[in-house]
Amino acid sequence: MRYADTYISGVGTFVPRTIVSVEKAVAKGWYPAEDAELHNLAGAAVAGETPAPEMALHAARAALKRAGRAPGDLDLLLYASTWHQGPDGWPPHSYLQRHLVGGNVLATEIRQGCNGMFIALELAAGHLSSAPGKQAALLVAADNYGTPLMDRWRMGPGYVGGDAAAALVLTRDQGFARLLSVRTTTVAEAEELHRGSEPLFPPGVTVGRRMSFTARNEQFRRDVMPSGDATAALFHIQRALVEVVEGLLDESGITAADLTRVAFMNYSEEIVEQRCMALLDLPMSRSTWDYGRTIGHCGASDQVLSLDHLLATGQLRPGDHLLMLGTGPGVTVSGAVITITDTPQWI
Repeated sequence: MRYADTYISGVGTFVPRTIVSVEKAVAKGWYPAEDAELHNLAGAAVAGETPAPEMALHAARAALKRAGRAPGDLDLLLYASTWHQGPDGWPPHSYLQRHLVGGNVLATEIRQGCNGMFIALELAAGHLSSAPGKQAALLVAADNYGTPLMDRWRMGPGYVGGDAAAALVLTRDQGFARLLSVRTTTVAEAEELHRGSEPLFPPGVTVGRRMSFTARNEQFRRDVMPSGDATAALFHIQRALVEVVEGLLDESGITAADLTRVAFMNYSEEIVEQRCMALLDLPMSRSTWDYGRTIGHCGASDQVLSLDHLLATGQLRPGDHLLMLGTGPGVTVSGAVITITDTPQWI
């Protein structure tokens, strides 16, 4: 969907200082040497015992400060997550309400997997435009994968799990970047790709079952691929990527050649190139893979982390266009296009 007068006025991130290298992971036996050679990843950000909501709070405070906004300016808080945030049954956004924004702000958690920030963008943009007087929305994503039921080094095919948090402040008045378009579609026939044959009940976490998208993906390919359904599903995912990108570019009034940079998920070199950059007929030098490979796949934070990195290093300037693109379980395909309108005041 195309949006008018919707801007990003602040970005905040929290990336742990501890980066565990792939070389160390291989030496410790955590990460297969053949995967290290194949995927060309460099490391993963590891938060230790820092809870995801605490990282989210750091990122949110930074985003609000950079946006020049007070917590009282907010009309909406959306908290995206992909992994457990704290005690089961407890909403993590309430932590930010207590320690930052207060209880009068409409708030909720978004469980849309790695595409949670895109869903948040679409919901927040619609909310801000729904009535006069609405000013700003705070969008946050955070995850810490260092838990007993998750192996960050074998989380999924072609990526390792990194811990981080990211936040955006979306406003109706001027910001440093304008949100041109956001789109999401679901490839429902590929739903089993991230479920495998794991039973729906009792939920795995309640019986201590480890989570591995690698195992589920392999199971899907082994058990479903021979029927031809899996091949068709994978084709539909790629086709959905094409359609989402075409729609985004059309609504934004630009072509792929106009894109200054592309922020995909922090996956392996071959996945970023084959699934994303080749689709756009753009070189890897316009991707954010060089940065993403150093911190790992950080759930719903990847694309915002890359945006913050590009701004901080002077790789995005006024007039530049950024495409953010991702996929998530379900299978969802999402993307957004922003254009830089001004140099952020904190740069």
